[in-house]
Amino acid sequence: MQKYKNILVVADPEREQQPAISRAIHLAKTCDDVKIIVFLAIYDFSYEMTSMLSSDERDAMRRGVVMQREEWLKEIIQPHTEKNINIEIKVVWHNRPYESIIADVFSQDIDLLIKATHEHAKLGSVIFTPTDWHLLRKCPVPVLLVKGENWPTNGNVLACVNLSAEDETHEDLNDKIIKEAIAFSSITQANVNLVNAYPATPVNITIELPEFDPASYTDAVRGHHLMTMKALRQKYGIDEAQTYVVEGLAEDVIPQVADEINAELVILGTTGRTGLSAVFIGNTAENTIDSLNCDLLALKPDGYISPLAPNSID
Repeated sequence: MQKYKNILVVADPEREQQPAISRAIHLAKTCDDVKIIVFLAIYDFSYEMTSMLSSDERDAMRRGVVMQREEWLKEIIQPHTEKNINIEIKVVWHNRPYESIIADVFSQDIDLLIKATHEHAKLGSVIFTPTDWHLLRKCPVPVLLVKGENWPTNGNVLACVNLSAEDETHEDLNDKIIKEAIAFSSITQANVNLVNAYPATPVNITIELPEFDPASYTDAVRGHHLMTMKALRQKYGIDEAQTYVVEGLAEDVIPQVADEINAELVILGTTGRTGLSAVFIGNTAENTIDSLNCDLLALKPDGYISPLAPNSID
């Protein structure tokens, strides 16, 4: 995480406490020459529907709301500006927050996006908003979704790797995820843990093929994943006790292991799948994060092109 120099923080207009800003400040203190931009997109449809006002009057009303929010953000960041941290604010009027956020990612050459999430009052689980989903799918840079608590020292970070696929893209993304976990561990002295979920034996195979031996099949699949995990952990010097190879769906296994080790951060890859494939297949990140009780860092594979990139075609 030490490579991040330009950090865009999405402010939460509903909260006085801004955990996303706190995370950015924490990271800024670990590296020199970090620039933080606190970003807020606001919109009120009622201002657009005030037919009794002229367009100039409506523009003036919008500017007034923007200025009011700018003053609010200035008060929030004031304690941090006194600590010689390079922090700025930007408030825009836009009816699609995720589009304005990603546009700023491109225009400001951002390399990390941080946004707070909402905790459920009763269960403590994290609730992710539609804006979060869009950012996970379409933001070209790493997205850190933050829960309210501070990162503890000597805690645990959980890196989620995919050992099922043998294509180069997934292997490169596994390496990227582990390297990110190791970089994070240098900030909080966290322990790096690896987790991989492997599929259970399909029930329909045992029905359609009576001679099929499900036990042998399961042993073979688990053996493959254990061997691949061994090679990966040895490559990065991670202890065997800090690796987990578990049968089941990733969206079930990852939160389960994260809870077991009391992880403060889960790092996983997201392919940014959109359109019909996202509807029918889904993304592991999206199927996982609603069950997490910690921060999530989502990484895109190298070469990913956002559908909202300038001059891109949807």
